[in-house]
Amino acid sequence: MLAERRIRQTERTMDNTRGQSMKKLKSIWADTDTILIGAGAGLSTSAGFSYTGERFQRYFADFEQRYGFHDMYSGGFYPYETLEEYWAFWSRYIWINRYMDTPESVYQTLHTLVKGKDYFVLTTNVDHCFQKTGFDKNRLFYTQGDYGLFQCSMPCHRSTYENREIVKKMVLAQRFTIGADGTLIFPECGRLVMRVPEELIPCCPRCGRPMTMNLRADDTFVEDEGWQKASDRYVDFLRRHANEKVLLLELGVGFNTPGIVKYSFWRMTAKNKEAVYVCVNLGETCVPKEIEERSVCIDGDIGEIITSESSQSSQMH
Repeated sequence: MLAERRIRQTERTMDNTRGQSMKKLKSIWADTDTILIGAGAGLSTSAGFSYTGERFQRYFADFEQRYGFHDMYSGGFYPYETLEEYWAFWSRYIWINRYMDTPESVYQTLHTLVKGKDYFVLTTNVDHCFQKTGFDKNRLFYTQGDYGLFQCSMPCHRSTYENREIVKKMVLAQRFTIGADGTLIFPECGRLVMRVPEELIPCCPRCGRPMTMNLRADDTFVEDEGWQKASDRYVDFLRRHANEKVLLLELGVGFNTPGIVKYSFWRMTAKNKEAVYVCVNLGETCVPKEIEERSVCIDGDIGEIITSESSQSSQMH
């Protein structure tokens, strides 16, 4: 009984703390015209882009059975014996995480919230959900790449190439069909082909070496012209608002690559006394004591939090 009372007391304390934080967020949002969003994997997870569990089982059960890995990330690093198998896996991976819509409308809700604000998005996500949802591409900086781009694996040059059409051919070659909304539809026989034809293997148009994804895994990552222009726009946004009232909104950022969003947001908050830092994440929120008074941390599902904020904002208008 004592343990149960303590659990209930802890839950009430957490609810009260979250309620207070939500009130603060509502006030900050209403009082801020400039927002810098820093987004990590937790945001897309909240939108339904899980790389494990049921979603992995649905699209990669055959790969799991043959190769023994249990999530998409592990499958991406598996040493396949042939490029035909490698691209069979990666074409499915790219299609469902880049060219299919998210199951939940988290990004759409966030897009509605920032309308009328002077915003910019810095993200380590490579699924392009922001742009697919309608965010202005000139206000986005995808620092770690894009599932929708190929590059030379060497690389022999600093260009990238859109891959939608070749990836589409690869998934169709595995006996999938593609619905009007982009969803992969399994064949009636239920059996997929776990390889792609040799002629579909992408090769560099200049040196002939195999192509690879434009993802930051090591120093071969290509920062192409589009990447450089996005970086310049981000730097310009920071310059224009260096000493102004700014909301630094961190969504779903963990500690895999904290230097890109989390640590830079902490530094900017410490430097700009007009800035406010808000961290929303499930099970992983923290803030340095130096900026604690100008920070709000909300431990919870991002979709639920921003949906609640969107509802409150609508009521205000």
